[in-house]
Amino acid sequence: MKKILAVLILLAAAFTSCDKDDSKGGTFKGPEVKFHDGKAWTWVKLDNEEKPLQVGVTITDAAFNSVPFPQNMPPGHDMSNSFSLKLHAKAKVLPFTHIGLDWNPAGHEPPGIYDKPHFDYHFYMISEADRLKIKPYEQDKAKFDNAPAQGYLPAVYINPGGGVPAMGAHWINANSPELVPPHNFTETFFFGSFDAKVIFYEPMITHDFIKTVNGTFSKDIPQPTKFQANGYYPTKWSITRKNGVTEVILDGFVYRTAS
Repeated sequence: MKKILAVLILLAAAFTSCDKDDSKGGTFKGPEVKFHDGKAWTWVKLDNEEKPLQVGVTITDAAFNSVPFPQNMPPGHDMSNSFSLKLHAKAKVLPFTHIGLDWNPAGHEPPGIYDKPHFDYHFYMISEADRLKIKPYEQDKAKFDNAPAQGYLPAVYINPGGGVPAMGAHWINANSPELVPPHNFTETFFFGSFDAKVIFYEPMITHDFIKTVNGTFSKDIPQPTKFQANGYYPTKWSITRKNGVTEVILDGFVYRTAS
């Protein structure tokens, strides 16, 4: 009888070890938020060594199809359509602390370029508390104008001036096609700064362009030569539409050493 019990215990232990998942990888979802008539959330995908593969924001088709288009609304950042999305604790391997999802029904400045209905996806590298302390440009010009040292932003990026409260100064690729006539803005990629620090990465995409994506759209992210902290930084970004959702993703992560 003792031998039979011993065998049963060993078998039970064997089955338990088979069922146990020791993998540290997977996709880890942040908390959902209501986004108009649908939902939005963040997620991070890690390999089995807990190295980042992707980080992204998902919005449901119910959200995408219900964002408002008010008539006669002047261009400008519409803070009533700004949402702060938390990341799962597993995302601590990334330089990003939280993600801002902003819907701009009439676009924003400069007129004639970015005044089309579009989404901003701010992948912030400062805490939400510090971000919310950023005042309007007129109240804190010195910190907005205090640019990161050479090398911490891609060489082709320029700052058109000014800045946005609770966001920072925006840097645009000087070779972006929307900057020359006929100013056909569909999608672009910004960097952000404040008080000499790079504080966000930002894909900015029109509502109309997202509707044209069938499957996946992907682009390289221009790279700086210096980084403020050791860590994994993305080299690509993409849009994926499938199964009733739209995902905006940063991926192609490479480990960088602070310099």
